[in-house]
Amino acid sequence: MKCRKCCQKAIINMRQHRLAMCKEHFLDWVPEQVERFIHKYQMFSRQEQILIAVSGGKDSLALWDILFRLGFESDGLYIGLGIDEGIHYSEKSGQLAEAFANTRKLRLLTVNMRDEYGETIPQIADRTTRGQGKPCSVCGLSKRYIMNRIARQGGYHVLATGHNLDDEVAVLFGNTLNWEVSFMSRQSPVLEANHPGLVRKVKPLFRFSEREVAAYALLRGIDYIYEECPHAVGSKSIFYKEILNRMEEKRPGSKLIFYLSFLKAKENGLFANHAQEQVLSLNTCSSCGQPTTASGECSFCRIMLKQ
Repeated sequence: MKCRKCCQKAIINMRQHRLAMCKEHFLDWVPEQVERFIHKYQMFSRQEQILIAVSGGKDSLALWDILFRLGFESDGLYIGLGIDEGIHYSEKSGQLAEAFANTRKLRLLTVNMRDEYGETIPQIADRTTRGQGKPCSVCGLSKRYIMNRIARQGGYHVLATGHNLDDEVAVLFGNTLNWEVSFMSRQSPVLEANHPGLVRKVKPLFRFSEREVAAYALLRGIDYIYEECPHAVGSKSIFYKEILNRMEEKRPGSKLIFYLSFLKAKENGLFANHAQEQVLSLNTCSSCGQPTTASGECSFCRIMLKQ
């Protein structure tokens, strides 16, 4: 198979795009596409301060590398969750994030759950009903809270995450199966800061498959944590990804078509009423001042006050 650009041997075949490329042209193509999506979806400008949520995994580090190559000024934020079962997941991922930043002389902010809040994510999950035996719910809540807080306090205009197409389609698939309209109305490559205290959130890699992002990271020599979070084993999202991958194998492009069709439906106003209702229902937490759907304290503050 030959590269579409130069006719040399291709190292990746992207069937959904009907496109094969050599290493050189693939590593040029990815940043070009990211910059195109940034402009198309009006994610951010070169004058805005960008904070990237960094986990030590391939997606977030690849995103940071791409924005660095494109000349966007960005800092990273790593949250030490204290998930250290088996492979010392949090410790290892934190070291990789720090090494990435140091090599490129980039600024990495770190928030350690144990140091800042006195407990790790598994410990918080163990003492709350929200954990229900697994810390995933508590983890997601805590990360969203901390990312928005740090971005807001640091004066950043935008918070970028490394969510890829597979991540987005798995969430959409699950929400569609259960017809979770309120969640579907919020899903987007760009979540505007439509309430005081919120920071705009963007997903510049949302049109790239997990395979494409992994290929980019490997070809760029990015050292990232290969293992999944130990608590993700058996999760619904992984199950949904397996189903969608089988569909993609039979019909290349199915995932991208599914997601882009969803975005088109949103653009045409399918969920407009639900989105407006959610904006109007946001309040301010009585303890920390962050936006919340609750009438008093936000969920994060309620959990932390249970200690």
